[in-house]
Amino acid sequence: MDKIELLAPAKNKQNAIAAIEYGCDAIYIGADNFGARQNAGNSFEDIREITEYAHKFNVKVHVTINTILDDNELVLAKKLIQNLYDIGVDAIIIQDMGILKAAIDGELPPIPIHISTQCDNRTLEKVKFFDNIGVSRVILARELSLEQIKEICENTKTEIETFVHGALCVSYSGQCYMSCANGGRSANRGECAQSCRKKYSLVDEDDNVIAKNLYLLSLKDFNASKHIKKLIDIGVKSFKIEGRLKDENYVKNVVAFYRQEIDKYALKTSSGKVFYDFIPDVNKSFNRGFTDYFLEGRKECYNFNSPKSLGEILGKITKLGKDFFEINADINSQDGLCYYINGVLSGCLVNKVEGNKIYPNKMDNFTVGQVIYRNFDAKFEKQLANSKTKRRIGVKFLYNEHVLHAIDEDQNEVAMEIISSEQPKNLQKMEENFITQLQKTGESDFYVISVEIKDELPFLPISEINNLRREILEKLTEERLNNYECDVQLPMQYSEYPKKNLDYRANIHNHEAKSFYENCGCKNCEMSFESTKPKNVPLMHTKHCLKYAFNICKSPKKLYLVDEKGKKYFLDFDCKNCEMIITS
Repeated sequence: MDKIELLAPAKNKQNAIAAIEYGCDAIYIGADNFGARQNAGNSFEDIREITEYAHKFNVKVHVTINTILDDNELVLAKKLIQNLYDIGVDAIIIQDMGILKAAIDGELPPIPIHISTQCDNRTLEKVKFFDNIGVSRVILARELSLEQIKEICENTKTEIETFVHGALCVSYSGQCYMSCANGGRSANRGECAQSCRKKYSLVDEDDNVIAKNLYLLSLKDFNASKHIKKLIDIGVKSFKIEGRLKDENYVKNVVAFYRQEIDKYALKTSSGKVFYDFIPDVNKSFNRGFTDYFLEGRKECYNFNSPKSLGEILGKITKLGKDFFEINADINSQDGLCYYINGVLSGCLVNKVEGNKIYPNKMDNFTVGQVIYRNFDAKFEKQLANSKTKRRIGVKFLYNEHVLHAIDEDQNEVAMEIISSEQPKNLQKMEENFITQLQKTGESDFYVISVEIKDELPFLPISEINNLRREILEKLTEERLNNYECDVQLPMQYSEYPKKNLDYRANIHNHEAKSFYENCGCKNCEMSFESTKPKNVPLMHTKHCLKYAFNICKSPKKLYLVDEKGKKYFLDFDCKNCEMIITS
């Protein structure tokens, strides 16, 4: 079986520890600057502590530096990268080509470079460009099909990472400028105002309204769990969960779910065994309804009625009373329910449950046959919050010739000599005590696979056996950390870029990034949207198509989006590729 990485998001140290304990092989986390989730930054000291904790389990730490940088920020980013390398961070995720130029020119330590999905990695041509440069990994665009991913994996040598779960940006990543155009908050600089989660109307050139005040750019959430085996078979090396702004319970549940799914088809890249005390269910965590997006062709990937969490579908109302409704579902008090009233998502809390009778805190305009969802499962959330799930490393103890050996599952080994001349009165009882006490690993990071005694034991009080166990496991932890080896970024070189003329969509925000593209054969390099503020240009390029969604592909009429303030956006359609372009 192949070794496949499960890559989990971490908003902070608490979420990072949870992701590690619940089964990830790597985490990605933001430093206090230069991350595409501005509200998910972490102090340098926290990242140091997270890295040491992760490395005990051979879990890797990737730090996001995936915004575009101005000239002054680039200088600071280089210093940050050196510091991250010095504390053992395993990789950096980048968007800005100024950082890549610094790495090629030998200005950075040999920390592995991962090319962010923000670099718009949706073609074999683009991925081969980065592959020829020699980067360690490329993170693909989420819009790709299984066939496209397969083609990329078969024709490149670099590691390929794909998203497997979480929120979807409607625009190709790195190609969304609407937030910046409307309010100065740049998505490419970690400040996205989520224009895609707002209401719009769709009108034609004759001002006929096709759809009014709907969330026309809001997509469901990604769930590729049914395609795990196929993605492994075609060569994907890392599965990424989106969610650096999600809470700890979300991380616990979703990481545990995908750990168990991947384990059916591949080996993990990290160490240890996770002892779960709950059954994960991604339907119970935040989601807008699920889609596998374009993995197996175009499907309904949007939810025009609401950008909020739907959670899990429970069923339909079977009966209505004065202050209750009946539904055949397992519901508990304090659950949060939601439902659509005249196309608008509404919700209530459950005050009391009596059999199939549900007493909500308000009786909305319910009808028999109405579909009910649960977007907050109070019992499940409490179970996650109180979960004692723990990740532990397997260890074997061997006693021979007055020496106790501890060998972990990765063949790290330490030994301690037992000095005692007192002989036990009952050798069998001594051996039983010895084995029993060694197996009591308590809250440590280890569980005992076996205890083998090959020589006669001296007499040892139980307290001394306990001290011996604690000391040798501490030494084994130190040995694991000492033996941990970070991957090294191999030397890179400039490569010919597929295009010669670049406009603002290349996201060149500093002079080093411009120089990078010039070194790659580009002759005309326009600076970023954030630098130039161009007018009447494409603000989004999407695989989601409103013509397709409303079954008007053959209509010759021009279409427009109109936001709640009356601002109109022009829609262009690339029907050959079934794509949509939104222009100011």
